[in-house]
Amino acid sequence: MGTGPGTGTRRVERDDDKAMETAVRLLDEAFQDDPVSSWVFPDPAHRREKHPHLMRAFLEVALDEGHADLTEDGTATALWLDVPAGAAQDGPAEDGEDGPAQLRAAVDPENERVELIGRLTASVHPHGRAHRYLLLIAVAPDRQGQGAGAALIAPVLQECDREGLPAYLEASSARSSVLYERLGFAHLGEPLRLPDGPLMYPMWREPRG
Repeated sequence: MGTGPGTGTRRVERDDDKAMETAVRLLDEAFQDDPVSSWVFPDPAHRREKHPHLMRAFLEVALDEGHADLTEDGTATALWLDVPAGAAQDGPAEDGEDGPAQLRAAVDPENERVELIGRLTASVHPHGRAHRYLLLIAVAPDRQGQGAGAALIAPVLQECDREGLPAYLEASSARSSVLYERLGFAHLGEPLRLPDGPLMYPMWREPRG
């Protein structure tokens, strides 16, 4: 059985190469044709080359700033960040350096959109209260729509309820935002419009007590 927060799941450890590769593969496959990923990497061939590196960078951030969960059958993964009260989000890296710029340098130095996505999401990220940040969740394409994603994040949301912690995310499509609404998330302010690109939907979930 799982060793993570719920039955059938486990935490991804940095020294577990197989789990790391599975998580990156799931993230890459799930988001290759996502509207936001397509905006960051408009050219499909370039996206196929660079997108896996972006997903690995996000996974590394989750391991530094929170945790990553993986189903035992390797069909879904979720990246969570633990955001302390009063923390100023400056993008996907929080080590006192310029996170978005570091991300761009590591992933695709000539692509300003890699940096811009971090700055834009930071501009709408709520401050003040400690919360869990669902950075990304990915389900294998042949398992999507079967509840695997909801089942994977449910234990963390239950932890949030027990601890009195809110949760936050940015949905990358209107369709996915509807799914998050079923889990107790509500839209937070206006959608974020990427320049000449799609909308992202900031969503907030108050703990249920």
